[in-house]
Amino acid sequence: MNLIVDIGNTSTKLAVYDKGQKLRTRRLEETDSRELEMELINYSIEKVIISSVKKIPAAMTSLLTAKISYVHILTYRSKLPFKIEYKTPATLGPDRIAGAAGAYNLFPESEILIIDSGSAITYDYLSAGIYKGGNISPGLNMRFKALNKFTGKLPLLTPARSFTDPGQNTADAILAGVITGVTYEINEYIRTFEKKSSDFKIIFTGGDSAFLKDKINHQFTYMPDIVIDGLNYILEYNAV
Repeated sequence: MNLIVDIGNTSTKLAVYDKGQKLRTRRLEETDSRELEMELINYSIEKVIISSVKKIPAAMTSLLTAKISYVHILTYRSKLPFKIEYKTPATLGPDRIAGAAGAYNLFPESEILIIDSGSAITYDYLSAGIYKGGNISPGLNMRFKALNKFTGKLPLLTPARSFTDPGQNTADAILAGVITGVTYEINEYIRTFEKKSSDFKIIFTGGDSAFLKDKINHQFTYMPDIVIDGLNYILEYNAV
């Protein structure tokens, strides 16, 4: 069995796979070694992969390396099934690498746009087994926080499904501006990608994707677990 540890900016996701099948996923608000140890107790874990967008806690690596014979920490130097053309691969987030791996595993010969709507929104491009690069913009909550932090009077809001558009009060003006702005951005990225590609796939994922997916006006594959699926794929690819 494989244990997947995906440490993001706001939470940590744990997943257990057995022969390619996902058995369990958990989301933790904090990276907790005690919770991690429970997964090791409950399952016969043989291999582990860690992906982290920030520094990995030393207690976590110590725990895993002491109990598991094969622990892989994902970096741009990991063996990957596709080529990376990013000019600064050392700065390429492991979450973006994992998402690309999950997409490649599903559609190895296609043009793929992976949209990951989380703390930031990332747009990553794969073309027939080559990672071409991607773009990064602020996510929903980052935009709400920026409006609050860098102005004197605007309140801090969180996403809501109901608001007037155009906004008829300040709260609705912020909600409409942020949510509609993100929606326009994503739809235009997809529209532009579709114009340039023939055999293309759109994959939509990330923590805010469930909130946003009904606002997308194009065909896409909704895969909230594409990153952890990609991590399991990379783990098997490196463990051979």
